[in-house]
Amino acid sequence: MSELPQAEGYRTADRLREELARRRISRQAVADLARISLSTLEKALAGSRPFTLATIVRLEEALGTSLRGEGPVAAATLEQAPDAMGAYSRAAVRWIEQDYVTLRPSFATPGAIVAYRTRICWDDAAGHLRFAESDRADSAFAQAGHVSMPNLSGHTYLVTNESGQHRLIMLGRPTREGRMFGLLSTLQAGPGSQLVPVASPVALVPQAQLAIRLGLIDPAHGDFAACSAVLATATADDFCRWRGV
Repeated sequence: MSELPQAEGYRTADRLREELARRRISRQAVADLARISLSTLEKALAGSRPFTLATIVRLEEALGTSLRGEGPVAAATLEQAPDAMGAYSRAAVRWIEQDYVTLRPSFATPGAIVAYRTRICWDDAAGHLRFAESDRADSAFAQAGHVSMPNLSGHTYLVTNESGQHRLIMLGRPTREGRMFGLLSTLQAGPGSQLVPVASPVALVPQAQLAIRLGLIDPAHGDFAACSAVLATATADDFCRWRGV
């Protein structure tokens, strides 16, 4: 097998480490995509075994970029999320890829419910699930971010991180209908520049199951009873709990 010269092998290893760090993909994941063993990859990166041309070609095809400075090559879709997001495979999470009606209590109007749309889909370039909110009356506060699904907890996390400021939705296992319930933790805008930590129950219902007009749903609204019953499931069925002092 053709092997790269030592100096070129070192440059290739450096370029590969940069790509893995930039994409936040694990060595195991890229080894699987390139159809090489993790041991082969580890030894090549450590310099104890030279890169072969065949190995480099497979790695370039998997990452969709040249590791030898020869320009782009045909990209392969990343099919496994980074370890930091639970290392889930795309095949295992296809069930969650759809549009949901999101329900939560209104922070500004006591007794009312807010309904908006949340889309969860796979990001081919990044290699993990993303979510994005839309159809919110307060569109300036619509959130978007990544989805973590670690096996250890069995929960789904919708995470927004904007310059270190976090907002989190933690969802329990889906029901038979594919509905998900849990807890939203965020900051509520107060007078002036005041921001106050706030949390509430939240429900994500597949859009096809809940045909309602999105927006503010107050007690006089025709959909209030149905939406209130759905949202109450979050605490009634122990998907999330409140603990006072």
